[in-house]
Amino acid sequence: MNFLDKSDRIFVAGSNGMVGSAICKLLQRNGYTKNNKNLLTSRREELDLTDSEKVHLWFSKNKPDIVICAAAKVGGILSNSKKPVNFLLENLKIQNNLIENSWKFGIKRFLFLGSSCIYPKLSQQPIKEEYLLNGSLERTNEWYAIAKISGLKLCEAFRRQYNFDALSLMPTNLYGPNDNYNLEESHVMAALIRKFYEAKHNNLPEVVCWGSGKPLREFLYVDDFAEACLHSLKYWSPSSKDSPKKSNGDALTWLNIGSQYEISIYDLAKKISKLINYKGEIIWDRTKPDGTLRKKLCTKNINKLGWEASTPLDQGISLTLNNFREDLIKGKLRH
Repeated sequence: MNFLDKSDRIFVAGSNGMVGSAICKLLQRNGYTKNNKNLLTSRREELDLTDSEKVHLWFSKNKPDIVICAAAKVGGILSNSKKPVNFLLENLKIQNNLIENSWKFGIKRFLFLGSSCIYPKLSQQPIKEEYLLNGSLERTNEWYAIAKISGLKLCEAFRRQYNFDALSLMPTNLYGPNDNYNLEESHVMAALIRKFYEAKHNNLPEVVCWGSGKPLREFLYVDDFAEACLHSLKYWSPSSKDSPKKSNGDALTWLNIGSQYEISIYDLAKKISKLINYKGEIIWDRTKPDGTLRKKLCTKNINKLGWEASTPLDQGISLTLNNFREDLIKGKLRH
């Protein structure tokens, strides 16, 4: 059964970000466009998602049928450590406003997008959905993780108490076009791309990378994640008897979205330096934190629903590098 209709008005909150823009491009290829008035977006200067009154007024005026929450305050280890209030409070405000107003206005389906950082630091690998809240979080990003756990649980609570059709997806480390390359805010893939590109361009003798390089990371190309979002909206209903369940038989309302592409930070740095043709030395600053040593998601549940990642890591990095260069030339780079 397909739960989406071409006449559905889909609101993508956070449409200018890496994830939101990828989702919008995919929706446009599937016939959802602004011209058809079935794709709704908003710029930050038009709608402050942290302002509950403005969000309420926007819903009252635009009346979407489907809402995708791709809006979030995001960043890497450095920015998480420096701005814990921002990462916790801003994300809570954004997601609470979107979830509550979606329920109030009778939205057909709501899709909340989280992160694999919601799981305990020392989770058994690969990480199953039910490992949530089974242990302590990684301290370097716990503020963001707590916000995302709260969003997931609020969606689950609305489903349980009001039968509100809210879904949640927890992606692994995402990368791709329109990423944030600010070295104080970026995640590891974007940070390494920028560091090695600038080192090559400026003929620098060395590039300094954080930590030991030993942690393993699973990476998912953002267009693949967009496909997972649309696939879930179309075909996943937690209330269906055939849908993934918890071990106690209760409906599972969030799914892991990952890939088969896992690599150490050390090998990733070598790979990116080679693709950029950087010949200098790579220095590992072990005074900086490694973060979680491994975060490999179990994706059996989403795979059973018919979705799998399709973009190989080398291809995805090459596509991202090409986009990075194009945006740099055009002066469109987010940094």
